[in-house]
Amino acid sequence: MTIALVTGAARGIGKTVAERLTADGWRVAMLDRTAAEIDAAAASVPGAVPLAVDISDEAAVEAALASLGEAVGVVVNNAGIVRFGPLLDLATDDFRAVVDVNLVGTFIVSRAAARAMAASGGGAIVNITSMNGVAPGPNAGAYGATKAGIALLTQQMAVEWGRYGIRVNCVAPGLINAGMSEPIFADSAVREARQSKVPLGRLGSGEDIASAVSFLASDQASYITGQNLLVDGGVTMSIIANLPRPESVDSVGMQS
Repeated sequence: MTIALVTGAARGIGKTVAERLTADGWRVAMLDRTAAEIDAAAASVPGAVPLAVDISDEAAVEAALASLGEAVGVVVNNAGIVRFGPLLDLATDDFRAVVDVNLVGTFIVSRAAARAMAASGGGAIVNITSMNGVAPGPNAGAYGATKAGIALLTQQMAVEWGRYGIRVNCVAPGLINAGMSEPIFADSAVREARQSKVPLGRLGSGEDIASAVSFLASDQASYITGQNLLVDGGVTMSIIANLPRPESVDSVGMQS
């Protein structure tokens, strides 16, 4: 097996992951919804195969995978959308749209790939979740719920598909200056404020996520499955550290 499939690969993190897996020696199939966009993106990645597919369309996904002519060895489920808005005002159609792409789409692609992997000796699936699946952000609609759902779905897949030699893991990006977060960090004041709360002192990059994906897809992670790897510079665990506290509680010794 020599093919790696990356969904949501036309731009941002997905394209960066496709470039990294190509450098790792994989022939990459790059999948996204719009033909013109994925064709343009694939043209800059040596040997890449562009696939214009809606991942919530089961028949289209299965046809696309069959067109590759062999079972994929690696799948990276990166495709995702968000519909912002307070839950009290959020339209049900918007909520369903995010669930269909993020959660159902991840299931459809993974299942189609895993069927072929099971028949050909195994493989690796890496699902992109989010820090918002661990710690929700305001006005993100169904996004955080779908990412938490993907994390548990990953564990379910890992438990059921391990017998076929299929490893399934997640990478959960934190504050990453790429993809759908780029408009947020284009505001310099917002960028500085958010960056100041990251223990490692910087925003993450698409390359940071691609490196984690590359590891989990490789034989170096051959005994790792069912995990959700936070790649967030420590921000998710720093809530208490970013709250005000009196200096008196930080003195050495027992407090009475």
